[in-house]
Amino acid sequence: MKYTQLGRTGLKVSRLVLGTMNFGPQTDEPTSHGILDAALSAGLNFVDTANVYGWGENKGRTEEIVGTWFAQGGGRRDKTVLATKVYGNMAGDGATVWPNHDRLSAVNIRRAVDASLKRLQTDYIDIYQFHHIDRHTPFEEIWQAIDVLVQQGKILYAASSNFPGYKIAQANELAKAHGRVGLVSEQCLYNLAERRAEMEVIPAAQEYGLGVIPWSPLHGGLLGGVLKKESEGKRRKDGRSASALERTEVREQVKAYEDLLDKHGLEPGEVALAWLLTRPGVTGPIVGPRTQEQLDSALRALELELSEELLASLDEIFPGSGPSPEAFAW
Repeated sequence: MKYTQLGRTGLKVSRLVLGTMNFGPQTDEPTSHGILDAALSAGLNFVDTANVYGWGENKGRTEEIVGTWFAQGGGRRDKTVLATKVYGNMAGDGATVWPNHDRLSAVNIRRAVDASLKRLQTDYIDIYQFHHIDRHTPFEEIWQAIDVLVQQGKILYAASSNFPGYKIAQANELAKAHGRVGLVSEQCLYNLAERRAEMEVIPAAQEYGLGVIPWSPLHGGLLGGVLKKESEGKRRKDGRSASALERTEVREQVKAYEDLLDKHGLEPGEVALAWLLTRPGVTGPIVGPRTQEQLDSALRALELELSEELLASLDEIFPGSGPSPEAFAW
């Protein structure tokens, strides 16, 4: 396994992040535990989850599955860099939604972290991530709440997810003014087919020393050999990739991608991950395997060396917008 520093911190993390969003909704607890064990055996030490995972009436279920895995002992918790998230309301579908039970107020952060710690069966969270921006809560309040959690030993670092570049700057400028560490990583939507993060988010993260953790590296399956699966009758008939392929230009783009990699004898999903590992500022993409086979495929991506010729060809197929302001101005 290859490791790197998480942004400007001294924390060492694997270059792949094990995402757990499928644990519970699509992958049962024994299989989830098997994937976690296999990942840890391979040296993958970075596990990402969120309090709302499990969804609907089962919000929190994913954290519970990770918690029962930690409870098995064997050094599992000590070897794991654990990241979870706060923002969404934890009320199940149809339940009464009370005010102050979501977003990033000090009262909800306090409530949410204690509930996550209980579900995760641990006494601390390594990286506590804000799942979305909160336009109604000032960062003065947010950082004060985080200070308390750090002092109590409940979290070690704070981080962001789905933040625009200006919010990363705002958060860290205020943190710096008060001698705080600030945000240490940003988890954003970023992949070959969706490169808008290169305009503002990734430059801001690099400027402030945040590690970049891309989510949806296969863009909902679109970059995972979707047309080949379609020809074999294995493609899902709903979801992001299904709707995207209804657009002729997207289908042609994906076909060019798959044809290129077929010529090189490479697997599309593994190349999509390997490409992210070549990008400036990227700590490691989140992989969310539903099966052991999917985990094995993700691990193989770490060994891929993409040639300059292939990287140039990928840029031709998926050019992206480029950095700002050149992306929209001279």
